[in-house]
Order: sequence, then C-alpha cells, then structure tokens
Amino acid sequence: MVEKQKSPRSRGRPQVRSDDETRKVIILAAERQFCDLGYETANINVIAQNSGVSTKTLYRLFPTKADLFERVIALRISEFALEADEEHLDAMSVKTGLVQLLAAYGHLVLAADTIAIIRLVLAEAERFPEIAATFWEQAIERTNATLERWLRAQTTLGRLVIEDPYLAAGMLRGMMAMEPQRAVMMGRIGSIDEATIMARAESCAKVFLTGTLPR
Repeated sequence: MVEKQKSPRSRGRPQVRSDDETRKVIILAAERQFCDLGYETANINVIAQNSGVSTKTLYRLFPTKADLFERVIALRISEFALEADEEHLDAMSVKTGLVQLLAAYGHLVLAADTIAIIRLVLAEAERFPEIAATFWEQAIERTNATLERWLRAQTTLGRLVIEDPYLAAGMLRGMMAMEPQRAVMMGRIGSIDEATIMARAESCAKVFLTGTLPR
C-alpha cells in the first residue's frame, strides 16, 4: 500500500484590512496620543507604529495632523449620535426623552478622554486655531444641534413652550457638563462615574422642565 503524500498546506496571503478598518485603528491610536501628549507633541510616526501601518499609509488616509484630529472628534460625536437615538425619542415621554439626551451628552463630555481633549484645545488653540475651529464645529455645534432639534420638535407638538430652542440647548449643555468638567480639570475630583451622570441628567431635566412645561 502506497501512502499518499499530503500536499503542503497553502499559507495564502495575509488578510488585508480595508481602508475603513485601518482608519478606525489609526483614529483610536491618534486619540490616545492627543489625550496623553497634546496636539503639538503627538507624533505621527508613533501613531502609525501603534496602528500597525506605515507612515505612508497614514498620510494617504489622513493627509495632515489636523485631518486626523478632526476625525478623532467626529468619531466621538458619532458615538453620541448613536446613543442619543433621535429616531426613537418621539415615542418617549418628554422627561424620558430629555433624560436620555442629557445622559448621552454626559457620557460624551464627561468621559476622561473628552476632558483631556478639551484641555488640549484650550491649551493649544492660540497656536493651532484650526483645532479650535474643528472642536467648535464638530463637537459643540453638532451636539447643540441634536438637542435643539429635539426641543424644537417638542415645542411644535405643544409639549414644551420654548422661545429659542438654540439658546435653550446651550443652557442644557452647560447645566449638564460645566461644573463636573471643571471639577475634573481643576483636580477637585478624579473622574465622573455612571451613577453621577445619570443623577445629573435626571436633575437637569427636572429643573429645565419645571420652567418650560405649558402652564
């Protein structure tokens, strides 16, 4: 009986990541560099190395450091948009919907990495005005627009009485975020936990709704 020789197993070509997958890996590595080192000091070569790509590939996907910073911010805001889940808010009561929106906003702006990015922007905006512009447009304006749309919709339905939804959205953001953010940035507390975020969302919603419900 002649034993058949086993054909050698084909190793094949290594699986190649898509550009979209590679972008996500690079963005996460860049976020870590920006949060840990700041904008100016963040090193593109290190970001590429930590992402497992060449510097050439990184620059093909993100031509400048400013482009990379913009995508870091955009990714965080897209996560907020998913949690806010605008499509389902209309089916909720006014209070439940507002608490969900405020909690989603709190999870975004009270996260340690977001606070690190805010520190970065405040510290380096004068030298790099492009990052201040990116943060304003991608973070502040987009999150405010989400809250404004919901407030405007509730006003149209007669569930709230608000003269200026844009202004009211800004007030809500300030109530939810300013004090706890400053407490972390000034070293009064180390971090903000989930229970604190939810309790603050409930409290802010209660205070706000007391002043805006139809009489």
